[in-house]
Formats: sequence, C-alpha cells, structure tokens
Amino acid sequence: MNEHLFTLLEKRFENVSDADKAKQMSAYMRNLFSFYGIKTPERRLIYKDIIKEAKKSKIIDWQLLDKAWQSPKREMHYFVCDYLKGCQKLLIYEDIPHLLSFAKTNQWWDTIDHFDRILGRINDPRIKEFMIDLSHSDDFWLRRIAIDHQLGAKDKTDTELLALIICQNFGSQEFFINKAIGWSLRDYSKTNPEWVRNFIKEHKSQLAPLSIREASKYLN
Repeated sequence: MNEHLFTLLEKRFENVSDADKAKQMSAYMRNLFSFYGIKTPERRLIYKDIIKEAKKSKIIDWQLLDKAWQSPKREMHYFVCDYLKGCQKLLIYEDIPHLLSFAKTNQWWDTIDHFDRILGRINDPRIKEFMIDLSHSDDFWLRRIAIDHQLGAKDKTDTELLALIICQNFGSQEFFINKAIGWSLRDYSKTNPEWVRNFIKEHKSQLAPLSIREASKYLN
C-alpha cells in the first residue's frame, strides 16, 4: 500500500469535517459509529480520483482498504464500499474471504446493503452455492446479504434461488431479515409482478406481515 494515499484520504476528510453534522449522523446510526460529518455527494468527490486510478491500474489495493476499514470513522467504511463497487469487475471468487472479513465487522445496514451486491455480482458460477450457504449463517447480517444479493438483477433474477433463500429465512423475528425479504420481492415485482403475487399467495402464512407489506408496495 502507498501509505501516502491513506494519509491523503484522511487529511481530505479532516479538512471538510463538520462536528455538528457528525453528531447528527452518528445519532441517526444509533451512535454505533463516529463520523467526520460529510454528506454523500461531497464524500464521493473526495476520493473519486483514488477509485478512478484503481480502475485504471486494474489493481485492488487491499492494504489501503484494510486500513480504511479499521478506521473508527464511518465515512472510511463508505469509501471501502464505494471503492469495491467501482472495482467490481476486478473482483474474483477468491476475494470472498477478504470481502467477508469486512462484512462481518463494523456491521450495520448501511454497509451490509453494499456488500449484498458487491458479493452478488462477482461473475462466478460458484456464487449460487455460496449464497445458499450464507443463507444458513448464524449471523443475520450475512443472511440479509444472501436474501438481497440479486437486487437489481431484473430479468436475470434466478427465481429458484430467490425463493430458496427466502424460504430458508421464514420464521425469523429479526426486523432486518423480514425487511430484506420484502425488499427482494418488491424489487423483483417491478420485473415480474405475477411471480411475486403467486409467491406471496403461496407463502402468506409463513411470510412476516412486514415482508408482505414491503413486497406488495408496487402490486396494489
């Protein structure tokens, strides 16, 4: 890793930090993380050149990402997510353990909801079995990744896989799981509303009310 790069990133964040906004942002995230207090559009401009250079070089700087992920500042974690999304085409199946090391730490919905697609869009046939395994995890955040990993896939959605993973998570009392089930169905309803209607009808007694409500948003 170019140590200068992390120092540069840190200084850029510090130069535009806002203590009042940082306090508000931390409160919104239940005070689980500390913030510099930088809103998303401005934050992304700060490191746009770093991600552009990584894409150009076709090399993922894992040491830089590790260092950023170890930072107590949430914007650093967002940088890691945006970097990985920007370098999506460079990710391979063998990167999964490293990606999971991020997904298993500093956990909250705001980063997990990046890793669902970062992991889900790795172009490898083994991803299907990996997601099935993940759907059995004791860690509900990892199960959420499995449930939502096909968001945005539209007509490329593997409905058999979607149904299998959702059914695997029936009976959960966890808000973030039942919300994810609803979101995955709602997203696919924009492509195939009839399939989603039929799925809800078939599994109505097993789906949580929250899941049905979310899934039905575009069906009414």
